[in-house]
Amino acid sequence: MRADARLWTVALCLASVVGTAAQQPTDRWPHWRGPSHNGVAVANVPLTWSDTANVKWKIEIPGRGHSTPVVWGDRLFLTTAIPTGKKSAEAAPAAGRRGAGGGSGAGEEHRFEVMAVDRASGKVLWQRTATTAVPHEGYHHIYGSFASNAPATDGERVYAFFGSRGLFVYDLNGKPLWQKDLGLKMQMRLAFGEGTGVVVDDGRIYLQFDHQGEGFVVALNAADGKELWRAPRMENSSWSTPLVVRHAGAKQLVVTADTKVKAYDVNTGKVIWEVAGLGANPIPQPVQFGDVVLVMSGYRNPRLMAVKLGRTGDLTGTDAVVWETTRGTSYTASPALHDGRLYVIADNGMMSVFDAATGTPHYIQTRLPKPYNFKASPLVVGDRVYLATEEGEVVVVKTGDTFEVLATNTLTDQSFIASPIVVGNDLYLRSRTHLFRISK
Repeated sequence: MRADARLWTVALCLASVVGTAAQQPTDRWPHWRGPSHNGVAVANVPLTWSDTANVKWKIEIPGRGHSTPVVWGDRLFLTTAIPTGKKSAEAAPAAGRRGAGGGSGAGEEHRFEVMAVDRASGKVLWQRTATTAVPHEGYHHIYGSFASNAPATDGERVYAFFGSRGLFVYDLNGKPLWQKDLGLKMQMRLAFGEGTGVVVDDGRIYLQFDHQGEGFVVALNAADGKELWRAPRMENSSWSTPLVVRHAGAKQLVVTADTKVKAYDVNTGKVIWEVAGLGANPIPQPVQFGDVVLVMSGYRNPRLMAVKLGRTGDLTGTDAVVWETTRGTSYTASPALHDGRLYVIADNGMMSVFDAATGTPHYIQTRLPKPYNFKASPLVVGDRVYLATEEGEVVVVKTGDTFEVLATNTLTDQSFIASPIVVGNDLYLRSRTHLFRISK
């Protein structure tokens, strides 16, 4: 390795370590990948638990929703959709576009709900019906829901995003503040359902609408919903949540797609740079590592790319793509980035860890003790990686360069699609049916 390459790698690793150490206060998890947008928490949570040990409380969540909860202070916020039992003949034809099992729930009226839960006790503090509607299109019968879009909070407001149904904003006590219909009924690939999260940064909200038609990415004023800019997109269906990155004193909004990854000026909506190379159905959220942004897809033509910030224009085929790989990528789960290592879990339970600076795998496509299935993203807490499976077990793996399983925890009759989060010294797990607080 050349001397300048070694210095660049060291600088990136230092940036990662400093970023983790300077993480925001531990009393919040404001967006679905945590305070630093990298799936990392600083806490002391249990290594082991069961139905009868280290579960402080367990509450049933009505309806169906796979959105990962968010937290500010003593309150946890989540969304769900509850069928009312009423059917609409007019919307029923949309359910016929089922593809590989998609389209469930179309033509049936639902209440779109926002809930606030007391973190300490599990008591539901408030529950609001954002809207009651008959969705024009359904979702994947196993993995989809009408409440898969992760909400967000900035400590003043809670932003509940229901995709084609719009954005609904409340104060922390549940008072409705404003709502926004973005005027688009999305047509997702094979009617798999919607699921990109809210991005809140510096008084602005960013929402992505990529589907099988003309979509857009939009910036709104967080205080009142005023539209600041809208950039048209024709990028096919995507479930990836955008990421605000910082470079050279300025911010960019990175949005992935199977055509091109694009970075937008957060003030104007103009494209700063773009790069092709990802495959279809992109879902993982980008993550920033120093002067590099890591983007990934895992369906057809899978790829993980490290794109160096600071360039403009079309970067396809240039040395701005610092490294890339087609092995060990994830289809659904977003990676976790900790101490210069990128932790990736594939849908089939194969785990890979990459050096984030060089792309060199510390280990790659290593199978967990059982043939698990995954939709939830990995969570790094201290020297552990928590992996929540569809089978209801949470496997805990040691961080670092070698693979080692530390524990396997089972909660009876549970299945995890939403990602685990940590606030304080509490681990919160949302299953398909319940919400758990795990603590020593």
